[in-house]
Amino acid sequence: MASFRIIQGGMGVGVSGWPLARSVSRLGQLGVVSGTGLSVVLARRLQAGDIGGHLRRALARLPVAGVAQRILEKYFVAGGKPAGAPFLLAPMPQVVESAAAVELTVAANFVEVYLAKEGHAGVVGINYLEKIQFPHLASLFGAMLAGVDYVLMGAGIPRAIPGVLDALAAGAPATYRIAIEAAEGGCMEVEDEEGVMHFDPAAFCQGQAPRLTRPRFLAIISSATLAMTLARKANGRVDGFVVEGATAGGHNAPPRGPLQLNQRGEPLYGPRDVTDLDKIRALNVPFFLAGGFGRPGKLAEAQAMGASGIQVGTAFAFCEESGIESELKQRVITASHSGAADVFTDPAASPTGFPLKVLRLSGTLSESAALEARVRVCDLGFLRQAYRKEDGTLGYRCPAEPVEQYVRKGGRMEETVGRKCLCNGLFAAIGFGQVRPSGVEVPLVTAGDDVGNVHQFLRAGRTTYSAADVVDSLMGAEAADPPTVEKG
Repeated sequence: MASFRIIQGGMGVGVSGWPLARSVSRLGQLGVVSGTGLSVVLARRLQAGDIGGHLRRALARLPVAGVAQRILEKYFVAGGKPAGAPFLLAPMPQVVESAAAVELTVAANFVEVYLAKEGHAGVVGINYLEKIQFPHLASLFGAMLAGVDYVLMGAGIPRAIPGVLDALAAGAPATYRIAIEAAEGGCMEVEDEEGVMHFDPAAFCQGQAPRLTRPRFLAIISSATLAMTLARKANGRVDGFVVEGATAGGHNAPPRGPLQLNQRGEPLYGPRDVTDLDKIRALNVPFFLAGGFGRPGKLAEAQAMGASGIQVGTAFAFCEESGIESELKQRVITASHSGAADVFTDPAASPTGFPLKVLRLSGTLSESAALEARVRVCDLGFLRQAYRKEDGTLGYRCPAEPVEQYVRKGGRMEETVGRKCLCNGLFAAIGFGQVRPSGVEVPLVTAGDDVGNVHQFLRAGRTTYSAADVVDSLMGAEAADPPTVEKG
């Protein structure tokens, strides 16, 4: 049995990396690694020289012969690549992956969870986005090989994930049906095997599939309707919910009804967007509240509403252990202290179509000049959408890719306006921006509305704060007995 009251958010690309999750887990809370883009995270960290040898130590524990060696031979650069040299690209995700792409994805998720769990008995989770469907099966298997305790997923309706966890835990082949758009846009039903992903643990492990512990599954939702749908219609057990409000960082659920914008151009949320907690409580499963709970006293407030605890992201995003570049973190803390931190809920930035919380910061893609100066390129592809071409075959497109390419693939011109390349921008924010002929990719930083309060975690005389400072502050005003949440 594991008791925790705080879930550390699984943020961005590499922001919630293993150092942060490990620190939070050692403090008795649920440390969470971000599962987004981990194949590229591993490939680029290896090309940067694997400082400290942590990745190679974890890869050596991967229980599938030959995989680690093949990855190291392709990506590891002793001493790190030259500063002006571009990163070697990893394969772009797609429905049918090459053997090398599957190996990289499994290994990357294994490494991240293994390092987060190393040297302590705390619980560790991994966070995925339902919208990024192609890597799901290999990612989940890699995380489970490393003994992940919790899987969290939002940005969509993850109805099929509990069943995938059941299959992988039993060593059985797992399938996952993807969303496919018609040639001219709009989702269509998948009626053939071409739109179904497959993963066979026995084949990957070159023989007998291991029996694994099934992690507990927490769905990240923004409405009681979605919670009830998942509780009743998911293809397996949903163990709890994270109820996320519109002030939370990263992607937000769109407002209900016709889109209306405020004077700043942000989506307007109203009473219909407030989650009915009475209906959530009636489901009789643990739930955690997220969005605006990163301050002292908020934990007790959430528990008084029947929640098991809170999920906090923004406060951890700018602590010492997070993966965001130190210079960016320091600028954000300074802006918070001076009252200048500003988050814009951008209705157009994300290729997913979900509103995205973008931190306005000079020298980042939050500036229109930086966005306009960037030459569009799609070479990571995590947010590409599969679509059915006119000839019946599958293609891939993203509204943040070069406009003419997107339109040529049947996309609408208006869907490209204001789109930001999240993949490349988020990698730049953690110091792994691709090197282009025009220079290094410009970062994109996301945060929740609580970013204006992150300076509260500073101790006297310090300009940075740790994950422990956040946990101590959030726990300080809470005196109730901790709820008990089962470890998977």
